[in-house]
Amino acid sequence: MLIAVTFLGSLAWSFVFVALPFQVERLSTSGPAGTLAWTGWILGVSSLAAVVTGPLWARYGERTDPKTACVLIQTLQGLGFLATALARSVIQLFGARLLLGTVGSFSTLAFVIAGREADPVAMRRRLAAIQSALVLGTLVGPLPGAVAAARLGFQLTYLIGALVLVISASLLQWGMPSLSPVSRDATGGRRIPTRDIAIAAALILVASSQETFLAAVLPSVLPGLGVDMDDLVEAGGLLIFVAGAAAAVGGLAAPVLAEQIPERRLLAGLLAVSSVALVLLGTARSLWAFAVLRGVQSLAIAPFFPLMVARVARRADASAIGVVNAARVGSGFLGPLVATTVLATGSPALLYSTLGAAGIATVVLLRRR
Repeated sequence: MLIAVTFLGSLAWSFVFVALPFQVERLSTSGPAGTLAWTGWILGVSSLAAVVTGPLWARYGERTDPKTACVLIQTLQGLGFLATALARSVIQLFGARLLLGTVGSFSTLAFVIAGREADPVAMRRRLAAIQSALVLGTLVGPLPGAVAAARLGFQLTYLIGALVLVISASLLQWGMPSLSPVSRDATGGRRIPTRDIAIAAALILVASSQETFLAAVLPSVLPGLGVDMDDLVEAGGLLIFVAGAAAAVGGLAAPVLAEQIPERRLLAGLLAVSSVALVLLGTARSLWAFAVLRGVQSLAIAPFFPLMVARVARRADASAIGVVNAARVGSGFLGPLVATTVLATGSPALLYSTLGAAGIATVVLLRRR
């Protein structure tokens, strides 16, 4: 049930997310540069807030009942979607997205529950299954979300997303047994040095930003790939669908790869391939060439996060898992912010090279550890 609910939650978010940059363009009264800045902040602010609240929700879920905390989070997120649907200006939209972030990240508690698995191999597989459910939701949601936004309007699209979250919370409430809290004695021996947690979070932040940056700049990037203005929303949904499909395959491959390749070498190799493919995005001159390169890049980077979480979860409690997942969520702020900032004064090729260079620098850090 946890995997299914994780999928539905991810589906709801991706269903509405693809339309968000275009909604900002419609509501903004600023010029192109101002609109681009608003887009980065509005797309990223919920992730920024979740970085702060995610570890707190993780600790709350561990000390009480994680299932109840998950139900509460998804219900509050549904209300946040309603507030987003009612926004009539970029200020109101920014406020609604900020409130959405404060209610935390469902995935954090899902990873905490999976991290309770005692067997390392089973835990790695369960974490990968949750990651794949998140990616599959991202895969399925954008195309119907783009069609809904184009045909039904932004407001009804958000209402549909809210309904999916309410259904998901209901399924979890009545379909999954309650979980007992973890005592302080049970977690007292599971400690990992703060420095190691910080390094793991930094690695995840850089790697995950390679996944999250693109949606914020799609309205600016797609015309340069030959996409007509009337087809931007649908083309954006198609591009996110292709990347999500590749990421789903990559996430499922994570535990298999971990059994075949030494962990440090695997993590460094995945990030290196993703970074090179990212730089090559600047050479694409058509939507299809861009989609192929983006698919390769997503396929490479997708296993990185579940492998890192499994690495931490073997030695850490819920708070540490909350921190590293907060880094993943925080990439939803950093990626769009960096993308819109660079693109406001530079070219798409410069943006891809900047993110790729950060990835290569992180590979060097991984190899030295």
